[in-house]
Amino acid sequence: MSPLILALAAGAVIGLALGALGGGGSVLAVPALIYLLGFSPVSATTAGLIIVTATSATALYAHARDGNVAWRTGALFAAAGIVPAVLAGAAAGRLPAAALTTAFAVVAALAALRMLRPCGAEPPERIRSAGAAGAGAGLGAVTGFLGVGGGFLAVPALVGVLGLRMKQAVGTSLLVITVNSLAALTARAGTGGDLRWDVIAPFTGAAILGAWDGKRLASKITGPTLQRVFAFVLLGVAAFMLVDAIA
Repeated sequence: MSPLILALAAGAVIGLALGALGGGGSVLAVPALIYLLGFSPVSATTAGLIIVTATSATALYAHARDGNVAWRTGALFAAAGIVPAVLAGAAAGRLPAAALTTAFAVVAALAALRMLRPCGAEPPERIRSAGAAGAGAGLGAVTGFLGVGGGFLAVPALVGVLGLRMKQAVGTSLLVITVNSLAALTARAGTGGDLRWDVIAPFTGAAILGAWDGKRLASKITGPTLQRVFAFVLLGVAAFMLVDAIA
């Protein structure tokens, strides 16, 4: 199959994930770039960040128009993760790829299981502010360590730790993804490998269009249903990556 068709198809799926679920783009983008489009791991992670940054910013705008972004909480959450993301990214380069893949799978599975648990009452504002800083720093470290945007972890943290509604958590996670991905791209400047823009450009375009469709999909699905869908997607990704690491 033509690389252009593969790029368009993969981009559309990733855009749907980001627009509807507020995460999962990096999880899907990097394997698609490596296994379907022949990118090296270094080039794929950098290209994935480019794609996810552009798509997340677009989807963020769409969710913000409907008031589904908690700007204060999201900004604190994102800002707290920038320095840990840079430091963890430097440490991750010293570990074997299999170890990183296994860690990724375990963290994704734990996040999915947390999403399947019923949420308690919304925490008071004081606890939410402190929780945003702590959870944001931890997410930033994991994001830098695993080299992904972090939406698949941001949504469970925003729901479970900070007490946001699911749809508001989806929108707010896109703010976190955009900031974290931009920070990671800055840290990777000059080390991205051979970036094939003839593939990245159509991939990104399809992802942006898919994000708008995903946002409309999210508006038609109830919060609990969206949460369960997100959790099962995470479990599937975790299982695939764990099998790949062991093989």
